[in-house]
Amino acid sequence: MSAGKQPGTQIKLTNVSVVRLKKGGKRFEVATYKNTVRSWRSGAQTDLSEVIQIDNVFTNVSKGAVASADELQKAFGTTDRTEIMMQILKKGELQVGEKERAVELEELRREICTEVAARCVDPNTQRPHTVGMIEKAMNEVGYNVNGSKAAKAQALDLIKVLQAKKTLPIARAQMRVRITMSSKEGKKIKEKVLPLIAKVEEDEWSDEWELVALIDPGSFRLIDDLLQKEVKGAKKIETMSFSAVEDEARVE
Repeated sequence: MSAGKQPGTQIKLTNVSVVRLKKGGKRFEVATYKNTVRSWRSGAQTDLSEVIQIDNVFTNVSKGAVASADELQKAFGTTDRTEIMMQILKKGELQVGEKERAVELEELRREICTEVAARCVDPNTQRPHTVGMIEKAMNEVGYNVNGSKAAKAQALDLIKVLQAKKTLPIARAQMRVRITMSSKEGKKIKEKVLPLIAKVEEDEWSDEWELVALIDPGSFRLIDDLLQKEVKGAKKIETMSFSAVEDEARVE
């Protein structure tokens, strides 16, 4: 992250996205790299230095006006600029131009459709739909993307809309898989595997670790890649069954 300037100086920044928060009757802003705020808010990006262009709090980014310690203390009850930047990032309003907003919405739209494709199948064929097919159906039902709402939540909304409109034969799906490896390797990798699991059905330990679980279809490749990269020796993930399921039976 760039070194912060002292309050009272003028800092000129270019190619930035501004996040603004009004507090205590004053405006406070942080300067971020373009197309990073939504990733940070969703948890996809956790490195603050990849989001914030300069570690300081402004009263006006475009003029390069930095907030004074007195202004910060009165509004936030602290002069800890990192803590204040986090507050602004979390609660502030992202200021974007029409072109940038259009790009972000298109990226979000694609992300939503990818989420739906990873979670669903055609109940008639038990095969997944392509992202392109989901996008086409999304347009047909007139689903409006919300730029301030996470892709996963909107994907779940879109599935319900598509089912209600019957625009596309679609159902939530799960795969039942068996994962096996040595117990030694299982103890190392288990905590990384579990976040990719929808529901654990069997968890057996002997000389080998055997896990039988339900997963979203899109998680199969992620688990397989994880095993290939981090597990030494023999390991396997195999599909036991694959079927559409009722929404109420789902475990998020």
